[in-house]
Amino acid sequence: MVEELWYKNAIIYSLDLETFMDYNGDGVGDFEGLARRLDYLHAMGVDTLWLAPFQPTPNKDNGYDIKDYYGVDPRHGSSGNFVEFMHQANKRGLKVIIDLVVNHTSDEHPWFQNARSGKDAKLRDWYIWSEKKPSDWDEGMVFPGVQEATWTYDKKAKAYYYHRFYKFQPDLNVNNQEVRDEICRIMGFWIELGVAGFRVDAVPFLLETPAPGPPKPELKFNYLRELRRFLQWRRGDAVFLGEANVLPEETKKYFGEEGEGIHMMFNFYVNQHLFYALATGDTAPLIEALEKTRLHSPVSQWAHFLRNHDELDLGRLTEEQRQKVFARFGPDEDMQLYGRGIRRRLSTMLGNRQQSELAYSLMFSLPGTPVIRYGDEIGMGDDLDLKERSAVRTPMQWSADKQAGFSAADKLIHPVIDKGPYGYEHVNVDRQRRTPDSLLNWMTTMVRLRHECTEIGWGDWEILDTGNPSVLGMHYHWQGSSLLILHNFGEKACEVIIDLKTIKIGELIDLMRLESCTADKKGRHTINLEAYGYRWFRAEGLTHLMKKS
Repeated sequence: MVEELWYKNAIIYSLDLETFMDYNGDGVGDFEGLARRLDYLHAMGVDTLWLAPFQPTPNKDNGYDIKDYYGVDPRHGSSGNFVEFMHQANKRGLKVIIDLVVNHTSDEHPWFQNARSGKDAKLRDWYIWSEKKPSDWDEGMVFPGVQEATWTYDKKAKAYYYHRFYKFQPDLNVNNQEVRDEICRIMGFWIELGVAGFRVDAVPFLLETPAPGPPKPELKFNYLRELRRFLQWRRGDAVFLGEANVLPEETKKYFGEEGEGIHMMFNFYVNQHLFYALATGDTAPLIEALEKTRLHSPVSQWAHFLRNHDELDLGRLTEEQRQKVFARFGPDEDMQLYGRGIRRRLSTMLGNRQQSELAYSLMFSLPGTPVIRYGDEIGMGDDLDLKERSAVRTPMQWSADKQAGFSAADKLIHPVIDKGPYGYEHVNVDRQRRTPDSLLNWMTTMVRLRHECTEIGWGDWEILDTGNPSVLGMHYHWQGSSLLILHNFGEKACEVIIDLKTIKIGELIDLMRLESCTADKKGRHTINLEAYGYRWFRAEGLTHLMKKS
């Protein structure tokens, strides 16, 4: 059972092939380049790689507009290069999950070209059409202010087609059984090539059944169970990692009543309240978010993250909360996006090493699987001169050499950051490897610590009363081992008193310092925390009477 649930204690590293490492010198990252950086990732301690789309694409939306699900875009190499990469990853014990982008295709995909050729086209029903202009043609846009509609007229098809995202990404009709069979073939193809699972893009939109005009589309969760059955049939330990930014009360439908749906989902709800805590020092909304997203199925798992390849979405916060986060982390208009998010990297938002450490220590300590975004381990910055979400998609900074050691080309897919404190001459892997107290070496230590703390992935947890609204205390228990983790979101040092009434022996071992903390005669622990400080403690072999969640 434990082996099949490998994701419970995994650490995922998220990267975009085109900006990670260019081997052939054409300015675009490729599989040969990535294969030569696997030792770096292995040395850091990550054990799972999540690759953004790398299939053939017009590349109008960072590769999420796919025109062939069964190949590799020539910019990234060949299918042979992919197989060689998988071989090298397997040799190092690294699992690979890839994006499953089947809510929509590129409008250049042969399927759509066939579908738009006429009403009697063989694949006409593979997409969603309306002969009349729908009344809701300009509602439900994912990218408000940039995207103009969700229904667009196609002159050749003589009809309107539906697209939840950009107009060059027509939605597939997942109600069509032929489309469902094709999606299974796509999954089966990549599983045969060795992938360990899929990050499922835009899950709610994959499940909806849109039609022209109201009412609101119904979500068909039975389809998730259908996909899950096929996945487990082809590879028993393969997983789905779902992208679904939904309210806590809706998540149970995605995981399934007994864990028969999505294996893991990104916890957007906690992520947004986490940034509110970082911005204000107030942990109460974060604690509430953690409790609201508490899972009860032993096979379901949250994936926790700080930043990803999109904007930092704050849409689940109240207007007052959102404005406080904007004021602290994205005060300028060009730092914000779609009226709901921030388009900056973590380090530039937080602005100092102390809060960066606090944020990552917290993420590693949350109940679930941590996801690291490429470049965050060295504190990379952003380029706000780039459009929309491209600001956080600059090339990986490997060294102080030309083009940050990413490529020998003069022109790159995105320019490297070469100015200011986040320029590649100051922030790069090569320099931080050689600096003992660098962020990279700190991150490597934290990855190792998280691997050792299996209580987080497997155990029961509770929020502790720290007596301080700026201090979050979490207590884990699994198989007789207890773990206590404290985070101070305040800008001042503090002292907290923790009363662990249910623990019989009173010594806590600090996992990051050569220290221990002994309880007083009343069984209380007095713990000092620096400004933006964090402490990890373990009490081995203790009996804990915490109520089962």
